[in-house]
Amino acid sequence: MTTPIAPETVADLSANSTPPLEIGGFTLRSRLVAGTGKYADPDQMRRALQASGCDVVTVAVRRERLVDAEGRSLLDSIDTDRLTILPNTAGCFCAEDAVRVARLGREILDQLDNPGKSWVKLEVLGDRKTLLPDPTGTLEACRELVADGFTVLCYSSDDPIAAARLRDAGAASVMPAGSPIGSGRGIANPSAISLCLELLKDPASGGDPNYPVIVDAGVGTPSDVTVAMELGADGVLLNTGIAHAKDPVAMAHAMRLACEAGYVGYRAGRIPMRRYATASSPWEGAISHIPGE
Repeated sequence: MTTPIAPETVADLSANSTPPLEIGGFTLRSRLVAGTGKYADPDQMRRALQASGCDVVTVAVRRERLVDAEGRSLLDSIDTDRLTILPNTAGCFCAEDAVRVARLGREILDQLDNPGKSWVKLEVLGDRKTLLPDPTGTLEACRELVADGFTVLCYSSDDPIAAARLRDAGAASVMPAGSPIGSGRGIANPSAISLCLELLKDPASGGDPNYPVIVDAGVGTPSDVTVAMELGADGVLLNTGIAHAKDPVAMAHAMRLACEAGYVGYRAGRIPMRRYATASSPWEGAISHIPGE
């Protein structure tokens, strides 16, 4: 499943210069996708997004999240000339609502002439406590939105069978949760994420090595991002881990570096883990006795 990086590419790697990620008709230069919620103020959000190096940001389309109490639109604080908006259906608990919100997002972004108008991050939640996805509602909404011409990125649980069902329904990318939204628990079940990646990407399991899988939700630290990428994920989407950090701008920069390090590290190929030590230098020719002692 590992796709090596060409030597000339490695030599040129610098901040935000990992190979682009293709999802449907979209090209992501950065493999880190950031959210736009929960920041202290719009200026903090702008600086954090810039520090993250992302070129795609998620925006919840429901009106109460787009417009604050003073009537200011979140979109006014986003550089829509530089950033592609990925509208999401956050806060929807049934397929019908999610489809309606996705279409609303398309209308809004069409007016802004933002390229994000033709795709959607689909979320159909099961309840308000866990915010885990409703697998039945997600699958139903995915099929309808694909039929309506959307490029659908699906928030999913870490159940590999559910992930495969969404891919088969036409999802351009499946986004398994590392852990519940906003929990900061990181990758709670690495084995499950690995199974998702195997079913979706390994040809021996019926997968496609080029199928994009993005770990979404639960990331709290840069090491969480690196773990996700070292498992073989193509990218990471996060919001709370940056927005609720003590220094969101510094954390955004750290998440950016972690994403790139994990991507390159996975493709470099780690050494096998062993039970006992392995000497870095050969024993042959080692001095075993010092004369005179």
